[in-house]
Amino acid sequence: MFAIIGIVVVFASVLGGYLMEGGSIPVLLHPLPAEGTILLGAAVGSFLVSNPAHVVKAVARDIMKPLKGSPYTKAVYMEALMMQYEVYINIKKGGLLALEQDTNDPHNSGIFKKYETFLHHHHALDFFCDSMKLLINGSAKIDEIDQVMDMDLEVHHAEGAAPGGAVNTMGDSFPAFGIVACVMGVVITMGFLDQPPNVIGAKVGAALVGTFLGILLGYGVVSPLAKNIDQVNAHEHHYFNMLRAGLVAFGNGAAPVTAVEFARRTVPSPERPGSQELEEVVRQIKPR
Repeated sequence: MFAIIGIVVVFASVLGGYLMEGGSIPVLLHPLPAEGTILLGAAVGSFLVSNPAHVVKAVARDIMKPLKGSPYTKAVYMEALMMQYEVYINIKKGGLLALEQDTNDPHNSGIFKKYETFLHHHHALDFFCDSMKLLINGSAKIDEIDQVMDMDLEVHHAEGAAPGGAVNTMGDSFPAFGIVACVMGVVITMGFLDQPPNVIGAKVGAALVGTFLGILLGYGVVSPLAKNIDQVNAHEHHYFNMLRAGLVAFGNGAAPVTAVEFARRTVPSPERPGSQELEEVVRQIKPR
């Protein structure tokens, strides 16, 4: 919602100031199809040249995120904390092997099926269950599991940063391609130098629309959207880090309620449940 409001403010401010100085909207609209084709076509083409297919697909997937906002709300974090607590108290009761079948087949687990948001987040599900398998199988020490999870997070963070970086690079290219559109307009204007001043002026004005559009779209729309995509994707990194913090704390011998408190402390403050609030909720969860 704020992204839409911001874009509206950008265009309203620029066009409002233009009209206050006596500008004419039809003057901007007349060359728009040609200048827009040059500008957008060149920017999209350079984007396709500079990015592999998986990044292009990731951008297509993430481009609407600024309009939707982060899916990692307080309720989503609370669900993940409750899930962790239930896993840990069942291990406390029945031992590590009590969760072997659950982690091997989480979609048929009586525990994980209670937490639908987490269950349908396949990256987070794999991240947590694969790490739990290492703990359950005893194939790695907890500090080694922590290291593996950290490496997994680094890879995930790099992949998550790629779409925003690609869109930001495209945003930086808009002013340059706006100049290209302007120069091509000036080249066309050279063929009209024998015409009256008003005809030449109209051609020059049409050429300058390309530069105007390039700067406005680059710095007023595309680059801010790229920054917003980065910030939304950073929320996913916090979510994964919360899962890691709880598992590592439990693996180091913390009680289930203490382990989820460690996890809670990594949650960004706007979405972080209160300590008392979390404890009251998890205390109602009983082992099977």
